[in-house]
Amino acid sequence: MDEHRLGLKPIVGKMWAERGKAPTVAVEHRYAWLYVYAFVCPQTGESQYWLVPSVDTLAFQAVLDRFARDTGAGQCREIVLVLVGAGWHCGPQLICPEGLHLVFLPPYSQELQPAERLWSLTDVPLKNRHFPTLDALKGLLAAHCRWLEDQCERARSLTFFHWWPRIIN
Repeated sequence: MDEHRLGLKPIVGKMWAERGKAPTVAVEHRYAWLYVYAFVCPQTGESQYWLVPSVDTLAFQAVLDRFARDTGAGQCREIVLVLVGAGWHCGPQLICPEGLHLVFLPPYSQELQPAERLWSLTDVPLKNRHFPTLDALKGLLAAHCRWLEDQCERARSLTFFHWWPRIIN
């Protein structure tokens, strides 16, 4: 599980251009954000994405509760979530739902976080694009995240590290 900030400040990246002509991208620096919370099972590639207006303990608690309910976590199903040690992941106000177990990575080791690799996929439709409002960005991003949830093999190829523990049914 990981979070990613996206907003009206554009993501500028490489693009195709006609030979001899410099590519142009409309850029207007504005500072309005939303956050993508992503959950992925590296072995199967199953993923869930949540668009949330903030990143804090309250928002994380709401997403965690919904994730536990949607995945059937509880007495009959145990899920281990690997997280970075952000303050909102381990604050005293956070109540971990039954069936979820939080495991924290060592500090400064986000390269070990499988969900970190999903951001290259979420950014694809946003690169070199200008959005007039956060709602316009959210509409496109929501549709793209719904599509990504069906791309299990693509997510698996990015997140299933050779050293990742195998799930035994």
